[in-house]
Amino acid sequence: MSDITSMLKGHAIGSDRDTLGRIVSELYPELRRLAHSRLARNNALTLLDTSAMVHETYERLARGAQLEARSRGQFMAYAAQVMRSILVDFARKRSAERRGGGAIHLTLSTGLLDTHGGIDADIEQINEALLELEASDPRLRQIVEMRFFGGFDESEIAESLGVNERTVRRGWERARLMLRVAIRK
Repeated sequence: MSDITSMLKGHAIGSDRDTLGRIVSELYPELRRLAHSRLARNNALTLLDTSAMVHETYERLARGAQLEARSRGQFMAYAAQVMRSILVDFARKRSAERRGGGAIHLTLSTGLLDTHGGIDADIEQINEALLELEASDPRLRQIVEMRFFGGFDESEIAESLGVNERTVRRGWERARLMLRVAIRK
């Protein structure tokens, strides 16, 4: 853990590909666990597998923002956020392809309307709700991402955010209520 922390200090994620490669190599089992848990909750996205998710996460981190992570927990929280964006992008792409992508649409029968929403629509709806949550309270969005998308427990979230566990519990309850309202819209 201290080796990872020392690698993270002074290096912005994405600025030094070699350091990022070493960090990802060290955390690869944890990143695979994180990717597996994300994909297990979204089992309809069968075209993505655990390794592909981790590798896409690495690529996005390497070409992404110059974010500074000061600890393993912060790095894993950022990786969970990147994995969520991968799932959202994949769901949007599949939805667009299902609607024909860039193809010209011909209506053959007005009685046959596509009422399919499915898991892709759910992921997009959750993403929109998280964006609303972030607008009102960015820390709540972090708690949701770390707990729901990252699989972190309250103590890990508290350590990463620099707050106590009680604050995390209250934030989780508040975020769940706000998301429930946002998703029902």
